[in-house]
Amino acid sequence: MMHNYFESVKLFFKRIFIVLFVYQICRILFYFFNRNSFENISVKGFLGGIHFDLSAIAYINLIFALFHFIPGEFKYKPTYQKVLKIGFYFVNLIFILTNFVDFEYYKFTGRRSTFGMITATGMENEIGGLIFSFLTEFWYLPLIAFLLGLAFWKALPNIKLVNITVGSKTILKQSILFVLFTGILIVTGRGGFQKKPIKIVDAINYGSINQSALVLNTPFCILTTMGKKETLESPKFYSETELNAIFNPITIVKETEKSSKKNVVILILESFGRENLQRGQTPFLDNLINKSLFFENGFANGKLSIDAVPSTLSSIPSLMNTSLITSSYSINEVYGLPKILKENGYKTAFFHGAFNGSQNFDQYCKVAGFDDYFGKNEYIGPEAFDGKWGIFDEEFLQFFAGKMSKFKEPFFTTLFTISSHNPYIIPEKYKGKFPKGTTKIQESIAYSDYALEQFFKTASKYDWYKNTLFVITADHTSSEPTEKKFKTNVGKFRVPILFFDPSNPEMIGKNYKNLQQIDIMPSILDYLNIESKMVTYGKSYQSDKDFVVYYLDNIYHYISGDYYLAFDGTKSLGLYNFKKDELLKSNLLKTNNFKAAEMEKFIKAYIQSFNERMIGNKLTIQ
Repeated sequence: MMHNYFESVKLFFKRIFIVLFVYQICRILFYFFNRNSFENISVKGFLGGIHFDLSAIAYINLIFALFHFIPGEFKYKPTYQKVLKIGFYFVNLIFILTNFVDFEYYKFTGRRSTFGMITATGMENEIGGLIFSFLTEFWYLPLIAFLLGLAFWKALPNIKLVNITVGSKTILKQSILFVLFTGILIVTGRGGFQKKPIKIVDAINYGSINQSALVLNTPFCILTTMGKKETLESPKFYSETELNAIFNPITIVKETEKSSKKNVVILILESFGRENLQRGQTPFLDNLINKSLFFENGFANGKLSIDAVPSTLSSIPSLMNTSLITSSYSINEVYGLPKILKENGYKTAFFHGAFNGSQNFDQYCKVAGFDDYFGKNEYIGPEAFDGKWGIFDEEFLQFFAGKMSKFKEPFFTTLFTISSHNPYIIPEKYKGKFPKGTTKIQESIAYSDYALEQFFKTASKYDWYKNTLFVITADHTSSEPTEKKFKTNVGKFRVPILFFDPSNPEMIGKNYKNLQQIDIMPSILDYLNIESKMVTYGKSYQSDKDFVVYYLDNIYHYISGDYYLAFDGTKSLGLYNFKKDELLKSNLLKTNNFKAAEMEKFIKAYIQSFNERMIGNKLTIQ
């Protein structure tokens, strides 16, 4: 009778082996679809991936292990085995197919999808149309999924045991084995006997800094983030006195002369990564750069659209796996541009042509202190719904210009464009007008550049135009950079940042210091000479400081001057002179110990300050 029990155990492990084999196929497919993002891949990375595969598979199949291992003769009945096989197949297939999302979505996010990302938190209104668009554009993925699912079903073995009688002694032996095999599965799910279960960040141990996504699998990332709120902890690197001596986010802007009270307009351009400029796709923006103060080394503080708003408007970087807007800290009090400028007599408003509620921007606008929010529902003008996201950029920018003409000056407004977001729809009347470029996004980039040009033509006719500071940046880079230098952990965060003041001919030229989205808020207040005291994790463009900090895939990325440091929260992983070594080929961690120690000291203080203030809801000065 024990022989039959072992047949049931063998059946389970055969099925698990097949699932593991399918995970390897998914990893190969993930690499194939994202091969431009990875260089110098190693066998170690693929072998390390098996560690995370086994962990995910063990947790997913724990319930099925119990049904296979449980003592008793009932489990040999045909009906029981049939239901067990069907359940095993569908549950595992659902998790396997989550990998397919990242075959294409990884190009946009730069990381494996977590539970919050896979459930489209903040995008409930758009998700229906976007799923249809996704399936249409990437039609080959459902086809591959169907074929893989069919092969998976065919490969699952069956058991051929019926009419088995099990005695009491056999039950006892089987119970002991049941506990043993279940224990093995639990240990496998934990990733071993170490003190804590393996985490997403542990993937860095199996490959280079930017290859964690290849080591991981999407089911593992979903399972380890499911039902969990982002919970920060203070690393306690320094005492309060030491911390403030190294990095203190409290910034004071003193009024040296009377404030000009200029209007302020911030334009956040969807996916306008630095790689898309000066390539022939953006003639208007390229020309505007020559009339502006342009920062050659501009950086985003996140890889998602939802990260850009708090970074740009409130000087809060995205240093969590969950975006601030959808995290448990989303209702923390913030003191950003909307509140500061409102206190100085400004009318404030935020514009986003997508569905109201998209990215939870409307909710964040309330927290940030905007007077008004204008989304798709508030749009008034010619019919211009793109069928997926919202209102085409050209029409919504014209609506934006018209609205501002009715605002009392001074005013502060922010607009977030949408047309250069996947699926990159442009109006039918412009099909064939713009250059296609070399990647999918570039035609829509050219259209949005044209829409921007039309906006400035309209805006220039209003009296408020010459009394306005325009700040233009992008939310993040685009998904398919064509040059290698834009595929590194430095290049994939490069975005344009420019300040354009039509009334100030002296504010023109190229600035080569490192500037990031979180620097925009203190820079504007400094330029306008508005006295303020605030918590900011950035610095003014007029400051002597020259740092940039961003976070991706559980790694903190810190730029200081010409150097870039990768830090995993406890230790440094790499140090590079990114201006001389654009492709980050030469790791200086062991040869430049002084610089590494200096930069590690700062990033530790920066992380501790951020975590402690976020936990204690201290992003404002009481």
